[in-house]
Amino acid sequence: QVQLVESGGGLVQPGGSLRLSCAASGSIFSIYAMGWYRQAPGKERELVATITSGNITRYADPVKGRFTISRDNAKNTVYLQMNSLKPEDTAVYFCYAQISVYGFPTRGYWGQGTQVTVSS
Repeated sequence: QVQLVESGGGLVQPGGSLRLSCAASGSIFSIYAMGWYRQAPGKERELVATITSGNITRYADPVKGRFTISRDNAKNTVYLQMNSLKPEDTAVYFCYAQISVYGFPTRGYWGQGTQVTVSS
């Protein structure tokens, strides 16, 4: 089995920063693309940022220039550094990873989500 465990969410004032982490564990053979998505109340889940195994990154337009995605392959961990946070960034943030497990086809896995609230 594979687990993705997120951490680092919380309450922050507008203009502040947070760093999210997501660690994958289990019988992992290889991790391909990793990413972060978010879901605000009453809205659909949306892409925030993705990073390939070769460190090619992609960002949603609302977060470009403010958020940075990175990964540590030795630790099977992906990070999301969020700066200049705005109230509209408030959402539950979900980690996603394409993982190959020994003996099973590659598929996507989701974390349980971590709440980020931007408010004064």
